[in-house]
Amino acid sequence: MSRRRSAMLSASAALALALSLGAGPVRAAGDYPFRNPSLPLAQRVDDLLGRLTLDEKVSMLHQYAPAIDRLGVGMFKSGTEALHGVAWSTDIDNNGAVVTATGTVFPQALGLASTWDPALIKRVGSAVGDEARGFHAQNPRVWGLNLWAPVVNLLRDPRWGRNEEGYSEDPLLTGAISTAYGSGMEGDDPDHLKSAPTLKHYLANNNEISRDVTSSELPPRVKHEYDEAAFKPAISADAATGVMASYNLVNGRPNTVSPDLNDVVRSWTNRTLFNVSDAWAPNNLVQSEKYYATQAEADAALIKAGLDSMTVDDTNGGPTVAAVKEALSKGLLTQADVDDAVRHQLSIRFRLGEFDPDGGPYGKITKDVVNSPANQKLNRETAAKAMVLLKNSGGALPLKPGKKVAVVGPLADVLYTDWYSGALPYKVTPLAGIRERAKAVSSSEGVDRIALKDVATGRYISAPATGGDLKESAATAGATEQFDAFDWGQGVLTLRSAANGKYVSRANWSTLANTADQPSGWFVQEQFKLEQQTDGTFLLRYAGYETSESWFGPNAYVKAEADGSLSLTTADQATHYAKEVVSRGVDDAVAKAKDADVAVVVVGSMPFINGREAHDRTDMNLAEGQEALVKAVKKANPNTVVVLQNSYPTTINWEQANVPAILWTTHAGAETGHGLADVLYGDVNPAGRLTQTWYRSAAELPDILDYDIVKKDRTYLYYRGRPLYPFGYGLSYTSFAYQGLKAVQKGDAYEVSVKVTNTGSRAGDEVVQLYTHQHRSRVKQPVKQLRAFERVSLAPGQTKTVTMTVKKADLALWDVTRNKWTVENATHDILVGSSSEAVRQRSTINVRDEDIPHRDLSKTTRAIDFDDYSGVHLVDETKVRGDAVAGADGGWIAFRDVQLRKPAKVTVGVAAEAAGKIEVRLGSPNGTKVATIPVAATGGVYQWAAATAPVSGANGVKDVYVVFTGDVRVKDLTLS
Repeated sequence: MSRRRSAMLSASAALALALSLGAGPVRAAGDYPFRNPSLPLAQRVDDLLGRLTLDEKVSMLHQYAPAIDRLGVGMFKSGTEALHGVAWSTDIDNNGAVVTATGTVFPQALGLASTWDPALIKRVGSAVGDEARGFHAQNPRVWGLNLWAPVVNLLRDPRWGRNEEGYSEDPLLTGAISTAYGSGMEGDDPDHLKSAPTLKHYLANNNEISRDVTSSELPPRVKHEYDEAAFKPAISADAATGVMASYNLVNGRPNTVSPDLNDVVRSWTNRTLFNVSDAWAPNNLVQSEKYYATQAEADAALIKAGLDSMTVDDTNGGPTVAAVKEALSKGLLTQADVDDAVRHQLSIRFRLGEFDPDGGPYGKITKDVVNSPANQKLNRETAAKAMVLLKNSGGALPLKPGKKVAVVGPLADVLYTDWYSGALPYKVTPLAGIRERAKAVSSSEGVDRIALKDVATGRYISAPATGGDLKESAATAGATEQFDAFDWGQGVLTLRSAANGKYVSRANWSTLANTADQPSGWFVQEQFKLEQQTDGTFLLRYAGYETSESWFGPNAYVKAEADGSLSLTTADQATHYAKEVVSRGVDDAVAKAKDADVAVVVVGSMPFINGREAHDRTDMNLAEGQEALVKAVKKANPNTVVVLQNSYPTTINWEQANVPAILWTTHAGAETGHGLADVLYGDVNPAGRLTQTWYRSAAELPDILDYDIVKKDRTYLYYRGRPLYPFGYGLSYTSFAYQGLKAVQKGDAYEVSVKVTNTGSRAGDEVVQLYTHQHRSRVKQPVKQLRAFERVSLAPGQTKTVTMTVKKADLALWDVTRNKWTVENATHDILVGSSSEAVRQRSTINVRDEDIPHRDLSKTTRAIDFDDYSGVHLVDETKVRGDAVAGADGGWIAFRDVQLRKPAKVTVGVAAEAAGKIEVRLGSPNGTKVATIPVAATGGVYQWAAATAPVSGANGVKDVYVVFTGDVRVKDLTLS
């Protein structure tokens, strides 16, 4: 059903697998050299590899590598989710029952990055690594030490359903936070790993719609300067031990078989990397993507490309073993290919201490570290430091302790987990945190309590007090007939039963039941809509995610049978209900607000509903009902503070214009309420900063599938509009002054220093941000680009000199004319301040290196190395490697500033299934035509041939346009 859900195995299934593979107590294996920790790592790996049979090696290519009892080698599971704490935490008790194991759940990844504090995040990563070890000590069959985190995909589009999992739209900030988190998870031992983090998801994976069949089209500059730049830092710093290949394609080739896995990613480090597939992705190559005809071909290709472990078929390694053996028998793979993949796995396992007699330096960590008091304290600190103060007018914050506070809103007294959260060991809600601090507290969720009456029979939908199937039975609306309706936007509601406090769900895939603790699961079957009809009645529509995937087609509407039981049917057969409002949530919230000195309205998202894995957002608005609540409370009490709790930029234009104070936080784990109260009451001076641009409307964004941030002016790097909140933005309870900026060249770097003074009356942190802008360039340059940052703590009146370094190489761009990094001769602005728009000090530096020469198309030039394009697609040259351009009628690619010396002939590498034509023009797509190249059908898109034509009238320095007629692919061209 779900690739990701299928990878999330129940503990019982994992136990059954472990036993079947002999992963119980291993037999004594003798004094093999591979067990000698004093020997070099490579020697130990080679010794064990040489003792394995080919069958044993092949079996290790699956996610669940079985035990090799004859050598005393245990089972190895790749992949434990650890995005912001160890996740999917289930275990088995002594009676064989599945139980939930709880650990520290830190703020969501976006919240971690919002601290702009790598030192703090390294501590968080270390705590996660400790707890992974603790869980592993408890049950190594369930919790492996190869951790699938962090996610470093850039947040170039805030509508991405998995925005909560990433760090930033900026590659430098993403690299700094991922390096900190990964290095903390790994530990500080030079030879051993506490845990083995894996970066997700390589590459350009930033849409959920059709994610396994859509292609992210990356021109070379975008690929090198932007997307790769997010992955390189952690790998280069040895803060990650590999990457997970993403579902999507890049330039027409599935990332599961991307040659980058070997050619690029492994070039960033001298360490051995262990690369893994995403769940079910190997099968996608044959099924949804239809890239290969057989699984043997697919598995051979992904192993050769650089994947070392296949996450597929749950715990069943049989299909993988069969496909790889077939590939070997047909010569698609060699034993050396298999050896390489297994060697990569073993290298990580040795570094984890698996084959050391004492388990290595981290082998003695026990489950006592899980949810330790120290980790709870760190969690509270992180939750507070991650919060971003978006507005604070008239000294609305911090709150004074003696005030009476009304805490209202649908998120006021609840903490939600997300798909990659562990289970919360305890919950300090916003209400609970504020209640510890305020003189008096009142509260209201601000949601309507409703009852639904069948207009035909007069019967109400009833829910059992003990939980169970809903049915129509009662003639009056008592407690068991009442439901709290939570509005999550775009008409989607969740219905919480007043009878038992549980949510209504299609948990049994047939009838409705009040049995869910919170909306959750892959399909999120707790989603409903009440659709008003022309006669004023309502249809109750089930809106779980599978309906959008055509699982049930139109059969999503609730119908009451003669016996009162509920089923799903079509709209024309559905039961019509009267919606009776038992109590209005807004009225209750307003009454509480009027009776308080301050109203704190907690609104935001439900992580399983408002965008998540497999489901992008279509807008960025606050839910309509929640915005109406904010407006009503603000009208009732001018002293209103909005706490926005979600995981993505939100278009809160009205709130910014009208509410005195706004504080934003992600879903921040068990200590959310304490962290929030610490900030609201001023114990912690907020210094979180936004890691994304907050736009005023989703209409400002291009199609989510358009990945060319340069051409489409995406992210703060190229966006030229006026955002609601800019990248790097965040306020403080104190003020800071900047002075004395200096930028001094020291060798191949520039040392930038500035004095920062706390000019207010409170101690606080400032995030000093350094940006540059290049004045003159051959190519389109960013409006500004983050080059360095530092979070500094200052007492009132204190001044610190903050020194940051910009390497000359940091200013390089990818030169498509010569396929290399180059630094241009240019003047650069040095911009230092508190956000990308709040520049407090500026200077310039004159960088001397080289001018990019005119293009020389007399040398064979790759088509993808164009300077501009329109109406074309970027595609795969072959299934193994290489990029090409696919043109259609009127499409074109352009090469700027070409030095033409009267070429006589043009030769183009082409592939086409049908005949077409290419024209070479100068100056524009409609400019002077200097060549027409007829293209004959070549026999297929991977069948390449040379097409030639004479050239006349091409001389001087000109822009050269290649204009397409017909579906023609071009891989290269030469003007000779």
